Amino acid sequence: MKLGFVSDSLGGMNFEEVLDQAARMGVSGVEVNTGGWSTAPHFDLQAMKSSADARRTFARAFETRGLEVIALNANGNPLHPTEPQQGECLKDTIRIAGDMGITTVCAMSGLPAGRKGDLMPNWVVSSWPPETQEILRYQWEEELLPFWTGIVSLARECGVERIALELHGNQCVYNVPSLLKLRAAVGPVIGANLDPSHLFWMGADPLVAAEALGDAVHHVHAKDTMLNGPVQATTSLLENGSLMDIAARSWSYITLGFGHSEEWWRQFCYRLRMAGYDGWLSVEHEDVLLNSLEGLEKSITLLKGVLPVAQSDYKPQAI
Repeated sequence: MKLGFVSDSLGGMNFEEVLDQAARMGVSGVEVNTGGWSTAPHFDLQAMKSSADARRTFARAFETRGLEVIALNANGNPLHPTEPQQGECLKDTIRIAGDMGITTVCAMSGLPAGRKGDLMPNWVVSSWPPETQEILRYQWEEELLPFWTGIVSLARECGVERIALELHGNQCVYNVPSLLKLRAAVGPVIGANLDPSHLFWMGADPLVAAEALGDAVHHVHAKDTMLNGPVQATTSLLENGSLMDIAARSWSYITLGFGHSEEWWRQFCYRLRMAGYDGWLSVEHEDVLLNSLEGLEKSITLLKGVLPVAQSDYKPQAI
């Protein structure tokens, strides 16, 4: 496995500074945000679309530091009913990735409205009352499946081998069954960006999820979650308070090791290896209490101690 981080983790630094910090911290690559919910401070999507020189300069900045481009990340809602630019951002990101020989693009599945003509996305997380089933039918059959069938075709045309969908709340694909359902419908170009932090707050087990996904794990985000028991006891994990008010929330994104121990992360890496995953762990720092560079450094230090790097060479002795 290889270790890197998401560029937005150091969103206050410019592009060159981010790569300099990556080289200093001894990681192997950086995953770069291109748009969607990100302001993409390190990637000018329009310039990269139109200029081969811009793409060469971008790639050279990595090469001169001995770094790799882990993936391009267009996380947003590509099925938003009133913001078509989010879907276009994903398509442009795939085209640029293909031009640059980058084979993995990270994305969200998208969340459409609950019916044609509605203006807001609608996330269904229960089977009652009965109209929830009509919402799901509309979202999957009339929006999600046609969109992703087209996106998979575009990815194949461009040479993008993997689209890694983050299992994230407020998306049609948010857990193992929904990811496998979409993958079965449109093909194995679609896989999971397995981010434990979201599964924690939705009550799933990332260790079991890694095994259940198997070769459907296309990418991994390393991000932790703190579950705040006293608040959870009255609020539940269905939390909609401010992300900035950690003390008042039942769960919050946090630096690796502050929510779950080093031993948990060791088990996670081992379960990934058991599932056949030998790709990237990309740290995504979103801890609002710690300085971004300090939090990123602490997360990387933890993973360096537990991440399997070399291939196994064990062979039983002939007896």
